[in-house]
Amino acid sequence: MPDKLLLERYLQNLLQGDRENSRAVIEETLQSGIPANSVYTDIVWPIMTTIEKLHRSDRITNSQEHLASRINRTIIDQLQNKLPRHPERQKRIVICCEQSEIHELGAQIMADLFECDGWEVRFLGGGLNNEDILTFVNDYAPDILLIYGTNPKNAPSVRQLIDTIKDVNAWPNMKIMVSGGLFNRAEELWEEIGADLFAANAADALHKACNPQDAKQPVRTINRRKRSRQMREKKQLACQVTTI
Repeated sequence: MPDKLLLERYLQNLLQGDRENSRAVIEETLQSGIPANSVYTDIVWPIMTTIEKLHRSDRITNSQEHLASRINRTIIDQLQNKLPRHPERQKRIVICCEQSEIHELGAQIMADLFECDGWEVRFLGGGLNNEDILTFVNDYAPDILLIYGTNPKNAPSVRQLIDTIKDVNAWPNMKIMVSGGLFNRAEELWEEIGADLFAANAADALHKACNPQDAKQPVRTINRRKRSRQMREKKQLACQVTTI
C-alpha cells in the first residue's frame, strides 16, 4: 500500500501537468515491488476520485482537471501490459458509459482489471447511444453489463437503458452492474434505476462480479417509481376532467 506522501507527490505532479515526474512516481512505486494491478487500485483510482472531488468543489481549474486526467490515462495505457494474467474464467463482461460521458478513465481501469482477472472483456466506453449498446449486448451475450457514470445529468439515459433491458428480458441471466461517482454520491440510486449490482470502485467491481453471493441484493424501488408515476398521471387526468 503506497504511503500518503507518495500519493500527495503524484497528485501534485498531475495537477501541475508534470508528465515526467508523474511517470517517475509510478516507476518508483513499481520498483519498490508493488504490482501494476495494485498501482491501478491503490494509486490511480483514488487519485482519480480525488481529482473529481476537487473539480466539483471548484478547488482546481478546468485546465488542471484536464491535465491530470490526461496524464492519468497515459499512465494506465503504459501500465496495461505490465498487469499479471490470471487463467481464463470463461466469463464475459461489456463495460460502457452513457453516450455523453467524458470521464471514461474509471471504466477503462475496470476493463483492464477484469481482463487481468481472466474475463473476456469488451470496452465500449462512451459515445454510443442506448440502441448501439443494446445491439452489441444482443450479439455478444455477456454475463455482466457494467455501466460506468460520473455525471448526474446522465442518470435518466442510464435508467432508460436498464428499463429497456428489463422490459425486453432477452438476457435473463445477464447481471447489470453500475459504478462511478454518479452512483457513489447518490445512495441507493443503483437500486432505484433497476441495476442488479453496485460497485463503489474497481476492486469492489471485481469482487462482486466473481462473488455475487457477497453483494447486497437490490430493493426493487423501480416498481415503486413506476407506480408513483402512474398515480401522478391519474391525478393529472382527474384534474383535467374536473376542470372540463
